Amino acid sequence: MTHKRLSDITQRIIDRSRDTRAAYVERVNAMRNDGPSRQRLSCGNLAHGFAASSEKEKQQLMDTGAPNIGIVTAYNDMLSAHQPYVDYPEKIKTAALANGVTAQVAGGVPAMCDGVTQGRDGMDLSLFSRDVIAMSTAVSLSHDMFDAVHCLGICDKIVPGLMIGSLSFGHLPTVFVPAGPMPSGLPNSEKVKVRQLFAEGKVGRKELLKAEMDSYHSPGTCTFYGTANSNQMLMEMMGMQLPGSSFVNPGTGMRDALTTEATNQLVKLTQSGDQYTPIADVIDEKAVVNGIIGLLATGGSTNHTIHLTAIARAAGVIIDWQDMADLSEIIPLMCRVYPNGLADVNRFQAVGGMGFLIRSLLSEGLMHEDVTTIMGKGMSHFAKEPFLEGDKIEWRDAPEKSLDEDVLRPAGSAFSKTGGMALLKGNLGRCVIKVSAVKPENRKVKAPARVFYRQEDLQAAFKAGELDRDFVAVVRFQGPKANGMPELHKLTPPLGVLQDRGFKVALVTDGRMSGASGKIPAAIHLTPEALDGGPISLVRDGDMIELDADAGKLELLVSEEELASRQPEQTDISNSHYGMGRELFAPLRAEVGLAEEGATVFRW
Repeated sequence: MTHKRLSDITQRIIDRSRDTRAAYVERVNAMRNDGPSRQRLSCGNLAHGFAASSEKEKQQLMDTGAPNIGIVTAYNDMLSAHQPYVDYPEKIKTAALANGVTAQVAGGVPAMCDGVTQGRDGMDLSLFSRDVIAMSTAVSLSHDMFDAVHCLGICDKIVPGLMIGSLSFGHLPTVFVPAGPMPSGLPNSEKVKVRQLFAEGKVGRKELLKAEMDSYHSPGTCTFYGTANSNQMLMEMMGMQLPGSSFVNPGTGMRDALTTEATNQLVKLTQSGDQYTPIADVIDEKAVVNGIIGLLATGGSTNHTIHLTAIARAAGVIIDWQDMADLSEIIPLMCRVYPNGLADVNRFQAVGGMGFLIRSLLSEGLMHEDVTTIMGKGMSHFAKEPFLEGDKIEWRDAPEKSLDEDVLRPAGSAFSKTGGMALLKGNLGRCVIKVSAVKPENRKVKAPARVFYRQEDLQAAFKAGELDRDFVAVVRFQGPKANGMPELHKLTPPLGVLQDRGFKVALVTDGRMSGASGKIPAAIHLTPEALDGGPISLVRDGDMIELDADAGKLELLVSEEELASRQPEQTDISNSHYGMGRELFAPLRAEVGLAEEGATVFRW
């Protein structure tokens, strides 16, 4: 039986979304077709659409009523996570032809890596790349040649962008096809030690680079539980990719078999198959809530407090951070995967993985079972895991017990009775904090503010020895309107060092920290942002700030009279608007909405 509080929160979301969801469904119904979409095209349109196809494919596309699959790919060979996609289109085409259907690469979407751009000018494009990917997905599918969609994407903004774009074509069945994580390399705990030693000047760049290369060493996603791997978790929790397919390494027989099986399953979901299931039927209020539950139960990326909100709105579902906070009160933290622990996602997969997680949540009534998925009705399909029988996939029940309860525990005996995130509220605004990796003794900080306008300024103050004390770092003008809301990972090593030295430190920012948010209490995504005249722009050096993650409180301890007498501080941010293509994103900075509404330029 579903937990009563879960049912109540879900009903609240359904009621709030009634008008927007109905409008979305009405738009989707208007796009539904009888038979293949391409039959509506003129001869000239159609000839252009398959001019480059083989003769066999042309005959099928011209003479039969069989569906045609559009492949939207984020392949590039610079980024390890997306390099394995190089031969996926051919594998998909082969599987499609074996099912009597065709497949074409509909288009490509950009895929940038925050790991490469971290702390660089290009990072200012990162969040907005999600909306660009959504638009690129729409352009790819705009030819109206397709009856179903395969989305090939893994990392931070790519999967949310593909989801938003695909939901604009809500009448099309859609299946996501992951590529999997790289095999384990240097343990995350060792990598962090080297990063902190470098921050203190105790090792050089050569040693740092070696540690990074030993950690990120082959094709596949990074093995820590950041936004990329949180994306894969989310797609399973929302029923959008094959059960147990998220964390299978590239270049293996299982990985290849899962790619073929994804196409076999997609064919069944088309109108000519036996279980027509468009993406609009999969992504509804309950699916979105299941996604939030997965985020909380695993201690996933804080980026999804933004991305999942935007995905939901693309399907007409309105959620906010209060929904996430309320769910966090009943959803237990079941996982300890770095940065919430020492294990990586390969270890998580080996000891039970997504199948165990979902099976346990369902057994406790802590997720919605009665949903539509790409596998059919019910999340019980996802309490299973794949095994190879020859070259075929066989689904078996997920394990009843975790093989390592230091990494993965059942919902009934979890690491924490509450989820890994909290909503902070107070006179500074609203923001989120990831507490799953923050020790209980570090979740409350009351200290004077030290204000910075760039993360480089904090680094310089740290190296100058100015920060050896209790303080709250206030890093402002980092919101979406100011500079695109880059991730502020340069802050993690120095603040971590200071906390290890025994100081009480915290971070308050209108920027992001992402899936790598770690042991420092970090109040992030603060809204309204400084550029909008948010209260964060009123903070002065020395002001006392109280952050209490357990009580959900973030307060600037300055009288209302004093605050009323202050003018918002401004700074010249024009230097973050030019170079590395940033000038092209001025229209997006001008139109972007609030972080709690998804920090998106789209209006639904």
